[in-house]
Amino acid sequence: MPREFKYRGFNLDQLQGMSFESFLKLLPSRQRRSLNRGISDEKKKLIEETRLMKEGKIKGPIKTHARDTVVLPYMVGLTIQVHSGREFVPLEIKPEMVGRYLGEFVITNKKVVHGTPGIGASRSSLYVPLK
Repeated sequence: MPREFKYRGFNLDQLQGMSFESFLKLLPSRQRRSLNRGISDEKKKLIEETRLMKEGKIKGPIKTHARDTVVLPYMVGLTIQVHSGREFVPLEIKPEMVGRYLGEFVITNKKVVHGTPGIGASRSSLYVPLK
């Protein structure tokens, strides 16, 4: 039996019905401070696009570079493409992501895979016979 999602004792329906000010009181201080200090134009655009997508007025993906946007309860269920520094990575917003930043879920680096050393890899390989 799956566990019901709760954020600080409130389920998702209660969080979505809550006012913005009362939801702010539930957030950790860092997220609360960033939302209290104001929302930049890029974040305002993202928030407006997510609201329009929820209403069904926007078709297609939402792309953003705003990795420092806090995931709000009404964003749950949407797929947002977040920029990783190289490409846009699709991110499906789940209830467990509420109160965290979008950038936490999109990795900006990947494992380095080096090729095997071969001809020309070092000075000593000049004297290794090919056969």
